[in-house]
Amino acid sequence: MSHPVHSKSRVAAISIFASAGMATAKFAVGIAIGSLALISEALHSSVDVVATVVTWMVVRVSDLPADEEHHYGHGKLESLSALGVIAMLYVLAGGILVESYSRLREGAPPPTLSAIPFIVLVADIAVNFWRARALHRTAHDTKSQALAADALHFASDVLGSVAVIVGLALSGLGYAWGDAAAAVGVAVMIAMLGLRLARSTVETLVDRAPEGASEKATAAIRTVPGVVDVERLRVRMVGSTHFIDAIVQVPRTYPIDRVEEIKRKAQAAVARTLEDADLTFTAVPVARDNESVRERIMVIARNSGLAVHHVTVHDLGGKLTVSIDLEVDGDMALTAAHDIAQGLERSIRDEFGEDVEVDTHIEPLEPELPLGSDAAPDRVEAIRAALSGFAANGAIHDIHSVRVRDTDAGEIVNFHCRAAPSMSVIRVHENVDEIERALRRAFPTVKRVISHAEPPDA
Repeated sequence: MSHPVHSKSRVAAISIFASAGMATAKFAVGIAIGSLALISEALHSSVDVVATVVTWMVVRVSDLPADEEHHYGHGKLESLSALGVIAMLYVLAGGILVESYSRLREGAPPPTLSAIPFIVLVADIAVNFWRARALHRTAHDTKSQALAADALHFASDVLGSVAVIVGLALSGLGYAWGDAAAAVGVAVMIAMLGLRLARSTVETLVDRAPEGASEKATAAIRTVPGVVDVERLRVRMVGSTHFIDAIVQVPRTYPIDRVEEIKRKAQAAVARTLEDADLTFTAVPVARDNESVRERIMVIARNSGLAVHHVTVHDLGGKLTVSIDLEVDGDMALTAAHDIAQGLERSIRDEFGEDVEVDTHIEPLEPELPLGSDAAPDRVEAIRAALSGFAANGAIHDIHSVRVRDTDAGEIVNFHCRAAPSMSVIRVHENVDEIERALRRAFPTVKRVISHAEPPDA
């Protein structure tokens, strides 16, 4: 598959030579037989040559990537070049109308007819029809307004050539006004096609949203798991690229990395729907209807920059009771820690009402442990044997993966164990806690014990 930039440049370059050749042939024959309609059509084709040269130059620049001065790329150069072509077309249409009126008023003689102008016009129709189709396909594939303008020019050339043939035929049948009337028809078609092109070009320049693009982008974003709703979405076209600004609601309980994942999936979904798309995604955290009381309390603590755990909530017949473990700096004065706890409690009451009962247990943050080293093998074996003894004849068994590290703060012990797959988490936790307490009593230098319980087939 050829690159879009190369495809646009190649089609535009071929159009330059085709336009120049046909314009020269029509102009020469029009002068020779004295046909205003044919000369007008030749001038129209000459404008196409100028327009195609401009198009060829513009498409080489419009697909350049964004830079420090053009953050949205260079795509609107195509719209500006299309406006210039439209201006030339209207100047030409006005000139043709003035000359046609003059000839009709003065009764100018009809053109001298032969087979040559009809042969040239038929060849011109065939060439322009082929070029218009090729340009239209390329413009559609690359979403190029400049190539779309060129396609309209060649389509108007086809209609213009048909009008000239009709005018020459009328002149041959004795209607002296046929040639001038055909020239008027060419001018009217130029003006109508220019108006059609001007509408789409101006819509792009004033950032009118492409039809249906907003609905498609919104639907694509809503398919992403985790998106609550799309609050606002705006679309504009720059060249062939859809630039989309979206404000999207996401659950406020989601961590930052989860929100970032939603952004990536939204970009991919929009790109699949609109092909060339650049999405700016602004996430707005919102409370969901199914958000639990515990989740709401965790959000309050997180927004306050506080570390909490063991959040328990009870409903006592319409009255909520909340218990929280709040971690603060261990060197902090009790007065300061109490102020922090009261601030958290006030925030919870603001959320759930003044009658909520809140108890906050203040405890020191677990300090960052210093770097350590692996304990001696005989020490590891002694602790492993002790753990296995504590677990003997109990619900916890198969003590394995025992690791012991020496640090300045004391020994850190990690171990894995197994329990019956049907055992509840509470029972597993209680039994493991009992083993950990027994280990600390037997080895007072142990600072911390981290256990990992798993089912037998893990």
